[in-house]
Amino acid sequence: MREATITRTTRETDISVYVNLDGTGQADIHTGIGFFDHMLTALCVHGGFDFTIQVDGDLEVDCHHTIEDTGIVLGTAFKEALSHSGPIERYGSFYIPMDEALGFVSLDISNRPFLVWDCAFTADMIGGFDTQMAEEFFRAFAYNAGITLHARVLYGKNDHHKAEAVFKALAHSLKAAVRPKDGGVLSTKGVL
Repeated sequence: MREATITRTTRETDISVYVNLDGTGQADIHTGIGFFDHMLTALCVHGGFDFTIQVDGDLEVDCHHTIEDTGIVLGTAFKEALSHSGPIERYGSFYIPMDEALGFVSLDISNRPFLVWDCAFTADMIGGFDTQMAEEFFRAFAYNAGITLHARVLYGKNDHHKAEAVFKALAHSLKAAVRPKDGGVLSTKGVL
């Protein structure tokens, strides 16, 4: 089974993440940041993954460490879960409309981490979620999972909708990319 449990404890956060790539969209997520829980739940449900995420972070400082460190641990768990897999489709791209907003993600699970982020927000906060931290989460996740990831909000007015569109686009792109593939590794090198 393609699953992993990763824990990470620092002076700023204590995080435990369980990921099952072949799940049914079951989410048990508690980060202390309501909107972030909502986005991670969308990622889980729309990707068809099972997540258990428990985070105790220094929210008395701000949300930065909690969100970035969750991306680190979730990315590490994805990479570990994929190590229990045979060949995968590797690539995934998806557009998601969310009312007036349109989000897009294209990714390559290549062990060559990179992030291109073209997502502008007008508000500083969505609930307790600092909108600057969306990019930090995507970067931490991509770099620790070994993913080349391009994310873009093409347009939109409501920052909740824009963020949700890009998180759901990430979910559907990952769902396509982690799908088991017949044959060998999808690479001219023979390895990713």
